[in-house]
Amino acid sequence: MMKLAPLNIPFNRRLQTAAVLQWVFCFLFGAQCCFCVYVVIVLNGYWHVAALYALWLYLDWDTPQAGGRRSDWVRHWTVWKHFGDYFPIHLIKTCDLDPERNYLMAFHPHGILVAGAFGNFCTEYTGFQELYPGMTPYLHTLGIWFGFPFFREYLMSSGVVSCSKKSLTHVLSQKGGGNVSIIVIGGTAESLEARPGSLILEALNRKGFVKIALRCGAHLVPVFSFGENDLFNQLKNPKGSLIRTIQEGMRKTLGFSLPLFHARGVFQYSLGFMPFRQPIYTIVGEPIVVERNVSPSSAEVDRLHGCYLEALTKLFEQHKAEYRILEHQHLIFT
Repeated sequence: MMKLAPLNIPFNRRLQTAAVLQWVFCFLFGAQCCFCVYVVIVLNGYWHVAALYALWLYLDWDTPQAGGRRSDWVRHWTVWKHFGDYFPIHLIKTCDLDPERNYLMAFHPHGILVAGAFGNFCTEYTGFQELYPGMTPYLHTLGIWFGFPFFREYLMSSGVVSCSKKSLTHVLSQKGGGNVSIIVIGGTAESLEARPGSLILEALNRKGFVKIALRCGAHLVPVFSFGENDLFNQLKNPKGSLIRTIQEGMRKTLGFSLPLFHARGVFQYSLGFMPFRQPIYTIVGEPIVVERNVSPSSAEVDRLHGCYLEALTKLFEQHKAEYRILEHQHLIFT
């Protein structure tokens, strides 16, 4: 039976719901809507506007791989405060970071829509600047999204950049330090395992970020976001099933996949694409010191990768009891 939301919900909670609703819409349909707007501009005879933007797109094509174009104004929009308060999202520091160094933060788990990574590193309302003064965060995502007109500007304004090797190297090679690249290591493959209680991480064969850290001399920082997988349910898709086969094929062909997720609605709590109101606690661990090595061997990459998995496991085990993870539950690396 459908459970309806009460009518006497406080106004601030309605604002929170509206903030998350627009974010979910932008995440799922923003790129497509922006492309349609561009097509409408062309079809309505404003070809000169479309041509000017196409020229701008051509000239600006590499910007997402060169640090992007962030806007402090956008990152301080009040809507992001309501967005963060909906869950709420918490950023928890375990040690200081040296603003004269560059860091590569490896974020786990992906979850469905990566709400914790966006809330903590693309807005200014969970205290990143206060916790890590002098540091500038860059959240890396699939480069395909920067090919959509207008949508790419929106992404970059919040500090999102491409996850290409060129983009990571640009951020982590900046002299003077103070730059933080955040990568969601498991990617869309891990999102297919995202459901409440899941501790499956796609990490055993993800070594590219380790190689880049070595080449740039960027310290590695494990990050685990408790509660990320609790925001949505997902239809059962065990490996070998028809649904999973289609999802895996889509991921290999297009570079991303589509988890069949559901949670609650706007005016009812039984079904919809709005995330559950579950707290997210993003724990930033201690950095692993990395010495620069422009040409690391496979053995050196494997060694650092093993050290990273040990540090991530240690971070998880140290904090799991605080966030309702049972003693016998452990991370599962695939």
